[in-house]
Amino acid sequence: MRTDRLQREFGVSLRWSVFPLHPDIPDEGMPLSVLFAGREASVRESQSRLMQSARAEGLPMGARTHTYNSRLAQELGKWAERQGAGDLFRRAVYRAYFVEGANIARADVLMGLAREAGLPEDGALAVVKGRTFAASVDADWQRAEALEVSAVPTHLCGRRRLAGFAPFEDFLRLIGKSPIDNGNEG
Repeated sequence: MRTDRLQREFGVSLRWSVFPLHPDIPDEGMPLSVLFAGREASVRESQSRLMQSARAEGLPMGARTHTYNSRLAQELGKWAERQGAGDLFRRAVYRAYFVEGANIARADVLMGLAREAGLPEDGALAVVKGRTFAASVDADWQRAEALEVSAVPTHLCGRRRLAGFAPFEDFLRLIGKSPIDNGNEG
């Protein structure tokens, strides 16, 4: 991934923040055809671009038909960060949601993802049942609103921003580097 490369080649440190994309989706999910009724052609085009971007990054991507509420996954992700397993958990959620089409609003699905990331299931269950990281997610959502973030992913560096999937060269510009700054000639 581009962000992994930025970390490796330039020592960039990342702060992950979550964003309320369609927060009103019910826990059982919603077909994309219902969510985007009347805009099916636009959705197909967006999904095609997303799949091309994923392929360019070497990321697996399935053809999703539904969307699910990600709030509990975001809360559990905040806890996973504190446990030192944020990246592992985020990758597990990505695969479950974008590759397998799993309902990441379901506690049993989240417990499996926590296990996959090497996290203790009893701790994960306590976080989900107690909603102990709700305030942390609320703070991220408020920050996103204050910064007028309206798309995922959005990358911020100082006062600069990069929204959507972009070439690595755009990320270099975001952090104020040129392609030759890392010793590579292009």
